[in-house]
Amino acid sequence: MNLLSIGASYRTADVAVLERLAIGEPSVPGLLQRLVAQPYVGEAVVVSTCNRVEVYAAVSGFHGGLGDICNVLSEHSGIPASELAGHLYVHYGEAAVRHSFRVSAGLDSMVVGEAQILGQLRDAYHAATEVDSAGRLLHELMQQTLRVGKRAHAETGIDRAGQSVVTAALDLAAEHLGADLAGRSALVIGAGAMGALSVATLTRAGVGPLRITNRSHERADRLAEAYGAIAVRFDELDAVLKEVDLVVCATASTVPVLTRQRLERVGRELVVLDLAVPRDVAPDAAGLPGVHIIDIDSLATSRRAHPVAAETAAVEQIVATEVENFLGWLRGAEIAPTVAALRTRAEEVVSAEMRKLIARRPEFTEEQRGDVSRTLHRVVQQLLHSPTVRVRQLAAEPGGDQYAALLRELFDLDVPLATQANAVPEIGGKP
Repeated sequence: MNLLSIGASYRTADVAVLERLAIGEPSVPGLLQRLVAQPYVGEAVVVSTCNRVEVYAAVSGFHGGLGDICNVLSEHSGIPASELAGHLYVHYGEAAVRHSFRVSAGLDSMVVGEAQILGQLRDAYHAATEVDSAGRLLHELMQQTLRVGKRAHAETGIDRAGQSVVTAALDLAAEHLGADLAGRSALVIGAGAMGALSVATLTRAGVGPLRITNRSHERADRLAEAYGAIAVRFDELDAVLKEVDLVVCATASTVPVLTRQRLERVGRELVVLDLAVPRDVAPDAAGLPGVHIIDIDSLATSRRAHPVAAETAAVEQIVATEVENFLGWLRGAEIAPTVAALRTRAEEVVSAEMRKLIARRPEFTEEQRGDVSRTLHRVVQQLLHSPTVRVRQLAAEPGGDQYAALLRELFDLDVPLATQANAVPEIGGKP
């Protein structure tokens, strides 16, 4: 098995494509099950955020795995596979490991260094664990991916400014509302993870009065209480829109919350930050007089012009080191079935010799037979210990995959291909 990551992000697709690809939380289990039911896909983890949709998979073949995953994504999104291919990026083997580590460290984010992706990756991993779509390879990859992300944030200053998609959006909003947002009235629509982040960010910026609404009023009420904001009922949305300067939309709705007709009735200057995918603001609302809409496409365009933080060099070094460590683990693990087969062969030889000895010396008592058997086993284990430890060490080094093949050849070991494939992927192989 080998690692394959396939996805679309703000770098390769506009928000119209991303919202069709977006995978709502209730749909994740079913999609994971469809993925692992494909002929070439053995394991799968799905990540879906406001600016990326990615599949991490363990596949038995590059082209087969690529085709299987693309077909599932095409079926889910309704985008023909031929059209979808133009929006996807693909990483295989070592490149897939590097990509996952860079994502967790915030290097591939729209806002470099943002930490929200760590929580999103953790949620994706938990979802895969719950439906048992992550096997040994993806369990190890995701655990190390989360650890690398934490290390990058703990050991460097990449997130020292506390940047996030919300802060980036507020930077753009300030161009319409003035440099200082303090004292501006705002409304957050949605009380989920992104809504909570928006409330926290707006509170730190001194925005207020701050209102929160959600279809579930209880969630809005709890969030408002935590930040000293005001919870308003969802059926009061039209009235509240006429009283605020800034709106942040962050719901999980599959249909627009702010339609053109609703925004036309506002009758005043309004800045709307649409951080949802699918979009919370209807596309036909663009261009309404006095309504300034900032969505993921706007953010992607603006952030590309920003210089990369100096701290990214240190994070890239961490990623490079951790990728090599992970590849070392994979190379070392690849030899495990061969070492197990060698030990099994040794046990078989001991057992065969014991049977011959017993046939020749039937006068031996059970105690004597046990003593001889234990002695032979100890001798064999001691003889094998140092070589097997050393071969594991050698196998973990670059080019170490040759040692498993050599052991199989030298001792004429029969290690089924299925056992080898399930034990560890062949990272670094050619597509």
